[in-house]
Amino acid sequence: MISMSYDLAKLPISSLLRPISDATAALARLDDRIARSSVGQGWIERGHFTDAAASLWIDGELVQLEDLVLHDAGADIRTPTHELTIARDVMRTRRRIVAQPRGWALSAHGLRSLRGQGNVFANGGPAETIADEGPVAADGEPTPADEARNGGEEGTDLSDPLAVELAAIDAVIARSEAVLAEASAPSRGGVREKDPLVYDLDWDEDERLEEWLIVLQQTQDLPAVLQATVTLDAWNELAVLQHAPWLGRLLAGSILRQVGLTTGVHLAAINLGLKTIPVDRRRHRDRETRLLALFAGIIAAAELGLKEHDRLVLARQMMERRLVGRRQTSKLPELIELVMSRPLVSTGMVAKVIDVTPQTAVRIVGELGLREMTGRGRFRAWGVL
Repeated sequence: MISMSYDLAKLPISSLLRPISDATAALARLDDRIARSSVGQGWIERGHFTDAAASLWIDGELVQLEDLVLHDAGADIRTPTHELTIARDVMRTRRRIVAQPRGWALSAHGLRSLRGQGNVFANGGPAETIADEGPVAADGEPTPADEARNGGEEGTDLSDPLAVELAAIDAVIARSEAVLAEASAPSRGGVREKDPLVYDLDWDEDERLEEWLIVLQQTQDLPAVLQATVTLDAWNELAVLQHAPWLGRLLAGSILRQVGLTTGVHLAAINLGLKTIPVDRRRHRDRETRLLALFAGIIAAAELGLKEHDRLVLARQMMERRLVGRRQTSKLPELIELVMSRPLVSTGMVAKVIDVTPQTAVRIVGELGLREMTGRGRFRAWGVL
């Protein structure tokens, strides 16, 4: 077993009461605003990009937001860097978590899947290998076949042949990704040895994860925000995964989502909030200082989310004024939806999504009054004011 553990016996509860209240209230305000907003879905999509870029910043790497957007759209203008690939993984993991039932990410199946390995762990018990048969519900039970095709939501309409075909394609893609992830992951059974140049061979991730799961279980009766911060601090202190420290921050957001502090399709942008907190507070030796920094980060994330939401609402209202007098066949409404869901759009993205020529894309972007983001002649990208 690992020599370190996370002690929960002396949590500074009295000094954390006010931050717990403030963070809970801030998240509740944000969630209520997003749930009733006309730009809620676009705000959520944008959050995946900004939070992924912030995650790399916290880990000491710089990823340009525009590069991440273009990489996600398959329209890179340069060879993707290692950091950009990690940022894409963070973003895809966020999308994957919100596409599943609320308790999935913290379930045994969810943790195994997010790690990309074939092992699940009982709380404090030995690891066991199970087959990856498809999505499971929050309680760990397999979902029905028609729900599995829909990510655990309502079943596919079997009366619609097109829906059935699309669901089958999605299922094949999901299985292929799972097979590739398992094939590329290090094996515990000796079939594939870890590269000592990449991995610390004395770093037992399985035992560290078991220790973290014990902390997760022991904090189940705490307020949701306190549980999220304590488990995130434990994840950092235990250093569970060598090459994916960012996963702990997403799991902390999953705790807030599981208890309903964020809506089912919204994962708190904890990375974005922590980016505003000085590193010496986030990594202080004193646990109370670290926990207060995490609370401050969650509050900052909620406040930044509200400001971004209000900015998008105003931008949408300004763009929709340009629709007055337009023909019903105008492409501007589709362009507005695209712009709301991305921090920036390029000529190629506009042409591909709304099915127009590049020349038409440049023209209608000008009609919408978007702001030029790059200032380049050969490659141009735009965003909302």
